[in-house]
Parts: sequence; C-alpha cells; structure tokens
Amino acid sequence: MHSTISAVKAERIQSAATQAGTVSAPVRNVAVDAYRGLVMLLMMGEILNFAKVARSFPNSVFWRILAYNQTHVEWAGLGLHDMIQPSFTFLVGVALPYSIASRSRKGGSFGTQLVHTLWRSFVLVALGIFLRSIQSSQTYFTFEDTLTQIGLGYTFAFLLAHCRAKWQWGALGVILFGYWLAWALYPGPGPSFNYGAVGVPADWRHNFSGFAAHWNKNSNLGQTVDVWFLNLFPRASRFVYNDGGYLTLSFIPTLGTMLLGLRAGEWFRSASPKIPIKRFLIVGFVLIAAGLVLHVAGICPIVKRIWTPSWTLFSGGICFLFLAAFSWVIDIKGYRRWAFPLVVVGMNSIAAYLIAHLWEDFIIGSLHIHLGYQVFRLCGTALEPLMLGIAVMLIYWLVLFWMYRRKIFLRI
Repeated sequence: MHSTISAVKAERIQSAATQAGTVSAPVRNVAVDAYRGLVMLLMMGEILNFAKVARSFPNSVFWRILAYNQTHVEWAGLGLHDMIQPSFTFLVGVALPYSIASRSRKGGSFGTQLVHTLWRSFVLVALGIFLRSIQSSQTYFTFEDTLTQIGLGYTFAFLLAHCRAKWQWGALGVILFGYWLAWALYPGPGPSFNYGAVGVPADWRHNFSGFAAHWNKNSNLGQTVDVWFLNLFPRASRFVYNDGGYLTLSFIPTLGTMLLGLRAGEWFRSASPKIPIKRFLIVGFVLIAAGLVLHVAGICPIVKRIWTPSWTLFSGGICFLFLAAFSWVIDIKGYRRWAFPLVVVGMNSIAAYLIAHLWEDFIIGSLHIHLGYQVFRLCGTALEPLMLGIAVMLIYWLVLFWMYRRKIFLRI
C-alpha cells in the first residue's frame, strides 16, 4: 500500500513538473518565423529565373514586374528583392532579446553569453567568406555579403541589447549621423573623376550630382577603405573595385538596421501577450518618411548597395510594416494555417541559406539526369527556366519540411 501511494505521489509530482515546464517554456513568435520564411523563400526563389522568362516575353508587363522585383536595382531606389538583406538583418535584431532571455533562463551568465556571441559573429563571417569562395581557386576574402555584414555587427548589437532603450536609440543616432558625416566630409569625386577606372561605364545613368555625389558608385569613402583593407588579405589579383559597388563599411549602418529590429523584439516581449501593431505602424511610416525626405532633399540618397543611412531608415520602416502585417494576420486575426509553409522555412533559416547556396547545381544536375530536359519544356521553352525553378524550390522545401518534422534545426 505504501509503495502504491508513493508511486501515485511521484506520478503527480512528475505531472506537475511537466505542466510547469510546459507553462514556462517560451512560445515561438509565429509571425516572426513566417516573415523570416518569406525572406528566405524570396532569396531561394532566384532559381525561378523571372528575368530569363521576361526576356522571352518582352511585351509582357506581368513578367517585367516579376523580373524587376527579383533583381537588385542598379543604384538608388528599391525592388522587393532589395528587401531580403535588410529584412533578414532586421529579424536578427528582433530575435536577439528572445535569445538573451532564453540563455539567461538556462543560467547563462553575461560572460558566457558574450563568448557565445563572439563565436557566433566569427562563424557568420567565416561562413560568408566560405560561401563566396566556392567558385574561387583560393579563399576569397570579402565582407560585403549578408552573413559577414551581420557577423561584423552582431556583437555590438548584443552589447547594446543590455543597455536601456534610450541608449539604444542614442547609439542608432550616433551610428547613422556619424556615418553620414564621415561620407559627407570625404572629398567627392569631382567633374574630372575617372569613373571608368573603378568599373563605372561611361553610359552609367545613376550618378548623382551636387552634394549627393558623395554617394556615387566606387568613388566614395567606403571604396577607399576597401582598396586599403581588402588588399591586406591574400588575393589572386589586387582589389580595385567591387562590380556591384558593395562595401565592407556597410556593416556600420547595417548594425543600425539590427538595432531597429532589436527595439521591435523588445516591444514584442514587453507588450506580451498584446501585439504592438499600432507602434509598429507608426514607427514604420515615420522611418519611411524620414528616409524619403533625406533622399529627395539630396542630403543622403537611398542606396541599398552601400547601405546609406537613409536606406537604413527607409528599409527599416518597411520591415516594421512587414512585421505589423504578419502580426496582424497571424496573431490578431488568428489566420495561422496559411503561414505553415513559411514557418517551415523560417525556423531553419541557416539551413535554407546553405541549401540555396550549396545544393542548387547538384539538384539541377540530378533532375536533368533522371528526368531529362523535355519534361521542363511541357509549357514551352520560354517557361523552361520557371518550370525547372519550381521543381528545385519544391525539393528545397521538402528537405526543410523533413528537417522540421524531425526537429533538426541548424543553429550557430
């Protein structure tokens, strides 16, 4: 009898412990996962080759719009594709308060978390360099891609996450104004500048005039820094310019984007269980308006490739609106089922990033070996790139779904 009572008591204690653990376990923010999933699908969706299809239908406005939004604008402005990197960076900031809280709950000290943050920053930078070196004969040291840019700023974001909100806003202001001032004080290219020597063709239509010329392609402060910095590393040939105008120094205003996400994440947590939709909308529209004013006034143009401070504000505002939209649909209206395909991708963003960069050629080659070429031409040769891309995208998603079902999530 005594043993039976003890067993019942033990079972109740275990049950209570299980329930307590369930209650205290952090609940994932589905809206954030879905938003991240959309971002990763847009990145992986390059395989759909809208631009190739659009060339086969030169008079189609539909395909022209799709192609435009799947490529980066040449300099000023934006398309949907230009929002991938700022959104991914913004969401890193959103997730940071959750990550810190989770590690603190598990007993992680500030020092332990700082060491892990430094390791994460190093791995992100190293992974970015590794992926950019795949087609090279030697390590290709470059620091302008998404992962390296986040890695360079991540530790600073972690440290600022432990500061009060006013210090975070102050840091954002110092970063953006200080960066703008450094570029504004650096000598502009001038009317006799040899743009051809830095890869800018004579018929380039996107150069600014007047004060805004400080932000012209490959004739700015960031270009000068890269000519010095990147040539400190072993290279197949001396670095002269980046074809796309991308810069290492962009990690500084990119940190600003991360800090905007950090504020959004902290608003999420402090307002819980409510969703601060109104605050997201107000901040989003204010940031967009601020970026546009700076651009139109010629004070600081909106250029994603060099991540101008006005781009940080403008794209950050759009990120807030995306976040508000996902939160309203999923958390306020309760429509969650439609988001499941996005969540599958969003919960495994690093895996999705690696799959898109490492598996594309292998999957395409395998499809052609086993299915041939004709099966992708059933809708005509003009749509062949699209049909092949759809097949590859489906395989990407099925792999991520398999990982999701087995709770395999890549973490850094």
